[in-house]
Amino acid sequence: MATVGEALISLLEAHGVDTVFGIPGVHTVELYRGLAESAIRHVTPRHEQGATFMADGYARACGRPGVAFVITGPGLTNAITAMAQARADSSPVLVVSSVNQRAALGKGLGYLHELPDQRGLVRTVALSSERVEDPAELQPVMERAFARLISGRPGPVHVEIPLDVLALPAADLRPVAPTRPTPIGETGALGKAAAMLAGARRPLILAGGGARHADAALRSLAERIDAPVVTTANGRGLLHGHALGVHASPSLRSVRRLMAEADVVLAVGTELGPTDYDMYADGGFVLPPVLIRIDIDQAQLDRRAATLAIRTDSAAALAALADLVEARPGNDGARRAAAARQAARNDLEPYMHGQVAAVEAIRDALPGALIVGDSTQPVYAANLWYDHDRPGGWFNAATGYGALGFGAPAAVGAALAVPDAPVLCLTGDGGLQFTLAELGSALDARAPVIFVVWNNRGYREIETSMRDAGVEPVGVSPAPPDFVAVAKAYGLAAERIEGVAELSAALKRARALAAPALIEIVVP
Repeated sequence: MATVGEALISLLEAHGVDTVFGIPGVHTVELYRGLAESAIRHVTPRHEQGATFMADGYARACGRPGVAFVITGPGLTNAITAMAQARADSSPVLVVSSVNQRAALGKGLGYLHELPDQRGLVRTVALSSERVEDPAELQPVMERAFARLISGRPGPVHVEIPLDVLALPAADLRPVAPTRPTPIGETGALGKAAAMLAGARRPLILAGGGARHADAALRSLAERIDAPVVTTANGRGLLHGHALGVHASPSLRSVRRLMAEADVVLAVGTELGPTDYDMYADGGFVLPPVLIRIDIDQAQLDRRAATLAIRTDSAAALAALADLVEARPGNDGARRAAAARQAARNDLEPYMHGQVAAVEAIRDALPGALIVGDSTQPVYAANLWYDHDRPGGWFNAATGYGALGFGAPAAVGAALAVPDAPVLCLTGDGGLQFTLAELGSALDARAPVIFVVWNNRGYREIETSMRDAGVEPVGVSPAPPDFVAVAKAYGLAAERIEGVAELSAALKRARALAAPALIEIVVP
C-alpha cells in the first residue's frame, strides 16, 4: 500500500501537475519517495523563496497552479515572502510543507525546525492552510486545495503534513480533478452595464491582470463602443498595437485626465490599487463617478465602491457585453486614445525614455517573449508606459507586494511552463544579488532564460527617492560582482555591453544558444 507521501504525488499527477519546485530536506524525505518514480519533474532552486517564486512564474506563464515543496519551519518561512507576492498578484501557487509530529505540535519542546504555530504564521498570507492529521484526510484536503486554486480569485494555498503522517499507509484514492466552476450568472446586471455603456458618449475601459486571458473579448467590446482601453502593469499585452489601446499607467497625469473626462468607466479585473493608480502617493486618483466593476472576487468588489458591481469571470462578461451592447462607432475613441498615449509618454521623466526604449528593443528582438521583471529602473519605466506584444507576457514584482529578487527564479519557472516561448529576466544589479544563485538553477533545469542585468551599481530608484525627500543617500550603493564572471562560473554564456545600442544583437546571440545566458548592460 502506498504511503501518504506517495499518495500525495499521485494526487498531484491526477490534477495535472507536471513540475514541482523544491529543496529536499530530512523533513520531506517521504515526499520524495513517491516523486522519484513519478512523471513529475523536480527542479531544485537554491533557496525556498526561489522555489516559490519559480512556482509563481510557472503559474503566471501557463495559468496552471505552480507547486513548491518546502521543509518544516525555515523552509516555510523562507517561502512566505514569495507567497505574499503571489497573493498580491492573484497567482495560483500551492505550497506543500511538512510539520513536526502531531504529538509535539504547539508544545515548544525544541524539536528541529519547530515553530510555535506554523499554520497560524502562513495563514496571514495564504488563501487557505490545512493540515492532514490522518491519512483519510489527504484526498479531501487536496481536493479543497485545488478547488481553491482554480476558482474565484487565485492566490497561494498551503497544505502541511506532519512527519509521522507522511509515512503512514494511505487510504485508497479515487482522485477526480476539479472542473472550473461555471461563471456566476449575472445576466440582469450585465444588461444594465450594456445599457450604461450604450448610452455613454465618452466611455473608457480599465483592464487589469484579471482580464489578461480575455484579449479577444476585450477588443470586441472596445471596438463596439469605441472606447479607449487603459491597461495596468499586469494587463499589458492586451490590445497590443491597437488604436484603442492606452498602454500607460493610471498614475500618470494624462491618463487620469482621460479617466476624468469619461462619462462611464468600465473596470475589468483590476483592484484599483495605489501601486497602479497612485504610485506617486500624491492622492490624485479618485474613483470615477460612474463606475462599472467586473471582478471574480466579491471581497475585491466590496473594497471599492462602484455604481454597478458584477461578480463574474472577466472573459465571459466581456464577451456577453460585446453581444449585448449596440455598436457605437462615433465616440472618438481612437483619437482620445492616441492623444492620451502621446501625452502619457510626455509625462515620463526624460531619463525614462531611454529605459522604455531598451524594453522595446527587447520586445522587438524577441517577439512573443515573456519578460519577467524585478524592481529595476527599466521595469519601473515600462510599467508607466510600454506596449507588450503578448497578453500576460509582461509581469514583475515592482507593483503590488513588491518583493525584490522575484525576477530570476520566476523567469526559470516561466521558461519551464512555456518552453516554446522566449523568456527573459529583466533585473537590476541590486535585485539579482538577492537571488543570484538561481543562475545555477536555470542551468540545472535547462531553462533557456536570458538574464538581462541593468547594472547601474546600486539601488538608483531608492537613491533618487532619498534625494527627493532631502535625505542624504545611505546604503544605496552595494558593490556588484562581476556578473559575467559569475555567470560563466555557473556554466552560462555571458557577455557585457555598454549601454543599449548593442542589446538587440546580443539578445539574438543569446536566443540562438537555446540555453540560459546572461547579458550585463553597464549603465553610465
